[in-house]
Amino acid sequence: MNTIFSKTSLKARAVMTAGLVALVGASALQAAPQPAPAAAASPEIERAVAALRAISTMRADFVQSDARGQRVTGVLTLKRPGRIRFQYEKSVPMLIVGDGSALTVVDYEVRQVQRWPIKNSPLGALLDPNRDVARFARLVPTGHADVTSVAAKDPRHPEYGTITMIFIRDGAAPGGMRLDSWVALDAQNRETMVRLSHQQYGIAVPENMFRFNDPRGATTRK
Repeated sequence: MNTIFSKTSLKARAVMTAGLVALVGASALQAAPQPAPAAAASPEIERAVAALRAISTMRADFVQSDARGQRVTGVLTLKRPGRIRFQYEKSVPMLIVGDGSALTVVDYEVRQVQRWPIKNSPLGALLDPNRDVARFARLVPTGHADVTSVAAKDPRHPEYGTITMIFIRDGAAPGGMRLDSWVALDAQNRETMVRLSHQQYGIAVPENMFRFNDPRGATTRK
């Protein structure tokens, strides 16, 4: 397993923190202005959004990386609507949990807990059931008939950030398209990519998966 994080590595912590900022949208995000969305989304976007909404539960391995090639690994668990967990490798004392309304970043090393509304995050396009993704998404050319790339950015709230989701045609995946990866962009135009593998769909996921041990006390909180 590739490890970039340790208690003594300030550089690794900086890389990890930047990645978390891009994922959860902890600061205002910026991207090149996009044209206003069309009155109706393209069929490719509609299919991608339908495939995303067809996922009831999913577990997958993930690799989170930045533009410099730094990376960490972990396991992602998703349960619609709105719940997600990024369980990082053992060397990374951080956790991201989404409980349906907010994303919580837990840093066990410094005993810090921070929360942001899911709707204010780039991940809102992935998780927020109230977001009409198809209305503010655009296709990104891939040059491959089996690969669909969808960039989502709400033109009314550009500060919420940009997420570009990559789907691959797969008959075994819900809706016939497999969510392969996504890229989030932060305020300094730094990209953070999350690539998935070994996806499992329709698995039993208990609700306590989206809770965490609060490092500020002995209680377990959502």
